[in-house]
Amino acid sequence: MTDLTEQFSAYARWRANAGDAVTRLRSWLTRNEVGDAQSDLRLQYLLERLRDDKLTVAFVAEFSRGKSELINAIFFADHGDRILPSSAGRTTMCPTELQWSKGAKAELRLLPIGTRVRQTPVSELKRYPEEWHVLPLDAVDAPSLQRALARVGDTQRVSQPEADALGFAVDVKGEEGIKPGADGLVEIPVWRHAVIQFPHPLLEQGLVVLDTPGLNAIGAEPELTLSMLPNAHAVLFILAADTGVTQSDLAVWRSYVQGGAERQRGRMVVLNKIDGLWDGLRDEARIDAEIARQVDSVADTLGIEPAAVFPVSAQKGLVARIQGDAALLERSRVPVLERALSEDLLPTKQEIVREDMFAETHEVIAATRGLLEARLGSLREQLQELTDLRGKNQSVIEYMMRKIRSEKEEFEQGLQKYYAVRSVFSNLTNNLLAHMGLDALRDETRRTREAMLESSFSRGLREAMEGFFKHLRANLERSTAEIGEITRMLDAMYKRFSVEHGLKLTPPEGFSTLRYEKEIDRLEAAFNRQINTALVLVTTEKHALTQKFFETVAVQARRTFEIANRDVEQWLRAVMSPLETQVREYQIQLKRRLESVKRIHEATDTLESRVDELKQGEQAVLALIADLDAHENAIADALGLARVESADTEAGRAVA
Repeated sequence: MTDLTEQFSAYARWRANAGDAVTRLRSWLTRNEVGDAQSDLRLQYLLERLRDDKLTVAFVAEFSRGKSELINAIFFADHGDRILPSSAGRTTMCPTELQWSKGAKAELRLLPIGTRVRQTPVSELKRYPEEWHVLPLDAVDAPSLQRALARVGDTQRVSQPEADALGFAVDVKGEEGIKPGADGLVEIPVWRHAVIQFPHPLLEQGLVVLDTPGLNAIGAEPELTLSMLPNAHAVLFILAADTGVTQSDLAVWRSYVQGGAERQRGRMVVLNKIDGLWDGLRDEARIDAEIARQVDSVADTLGIEPAAVFPVSAQKGLVARIQGDAALLERSRVPVLERALSEDLLPTKQEIVREDMFAETHEVIAATRGLLEARLGSLREQLQELTDLRGKNQSVIEYMMRKIRSEKEEFEQGLQKYYAVRSVFSNLTNNLLAHMGLDALRDETRRTREAMLESSFSRGLREAMEGFFKHLRANLERSTAEIGEITRMLDAMYKRFSVEHGLKLTPPEGFSTLRYEKEIDRLEAAFNRQINTALVLVTTEKHALTQKFFETVAVQARRTFEIANRDVEQWLRAVMSPLETQVREYQIQLKRRLESVKRIHEATDTLESRVDELKQGEQAVLALIADLDAHENAIADALGLARVESADTEAGRAVA
């Protein structure tokens, strides 16, 4: 088992343990009736994200760089043979995902290239099995498996207009696109996208391997370049030691891999085929010196540090693993790449998941603790009142009843302000969703499409597309203003109820749109590189350009706003939930206090039994708080975080 496999297995166990701890918390909240619908939904959503958590490693290269062989060496050597086809020439003609889902069938799903003529992204077509050509796979028989997977390299020859209609750039020189043959026909892939469902241990644990085609094919699938590659957790860019960095390599690097300084983490360069230097005429020292020289040259050309370039021999690494040759494996340097991948990829991914889980569970636990401490405080106040009534006359009891009724009336007056705030909150929420909602995005999309189709010159097309981004940012800015207004209003209401009625309320959490602004920035940068260029604007027909823009940019923008809508709606529910829960709890406790004193007023012999009842209730709440602390510590242990003792709980125990 490789270091990467061991690390990934450890990550999967860590994720499963964390999920079990959250599941136990969710069950405990339901069983003890101390949670609410919002908390339960948050934990359910968190568990679903954890269960569906995927870790994508993308392999990018021009053809004949040994990309598929590297995938075989790293992930599939334990199978005893090559899984992905690996031979001279082009073997991967369309983006190919290797994955496995629980309950899935071993199969190869192929999406016909003709689906490109429709304005439907691959992610949408994945929902409709009838759009795909499906081949069953025999995961045991290696030869039949290899024959089936070779289908990802299927090609067909079509006319130049047909190739252009399908999104392939055609260039008679072969420099800016696919070069036609002597018969004038163009060779293009048969398939647009492939998904390989394969029962492999790493794939079962959530790994997704993305194998990409060369330059001419990769640029023809904008969804790959605008979404799949930028969102991959790691991208391995493969070069060949015998060719160095060619112009087409450099084009792939600059357009699809580098993608700005903010995306450098998880991006690695692999210099493959170093075994070509093992010619038997040079000693190891001279070979190492030559490899180091090539690494420095590659790093200088790509503008990166030499430490980010990993020289390997994928072919020798695969052979070494199959034959159990430890010396050859070490010489292939594949384990060095795997260690770097596991040290860079998995800790980063784990930290993201850890932060997400901690934030969600901490807020739910904090809200539950606030509710329990409010309940404990009310019980102790009632206990103190009833203890003070021992030996008192009826007039004192009547005074207590009047006092509690007075508190109830004051609280009901406060509720009128609360309901007024709820009304304003509802209006501000509607305003926020009007700016950030999908209806506003649809209106902007329609306006942009109309402006593009009405434009007669490339300048008008450019202004319409750039205006799309401008309006999206304006909507996010207006959303930020509404969020600020909501936060200030709720903060004031939280403080009012905390001071006037003693509710334990922490200030509401803020919400930032920075994440979505950054995603729009990234999307616009990709748009400027791939669509908003003089060459594309001049050479692409208006309707084709409009279709390309809305198949790629608009689709990605919609996904960003869908996520923003989901997040902001969850935040809106979360910021109101603590106040609603504590208001409801305070009403219940006031009612109980009044009924308790009323019963004592009617029959003083119930005083002692009521005091005993309240003491038992106090101990029960303290036990619940202790259980909640235990669940919090269990989640902290599962996430690998330090335990944090609650100061409020410690104080409560000391008083008890």
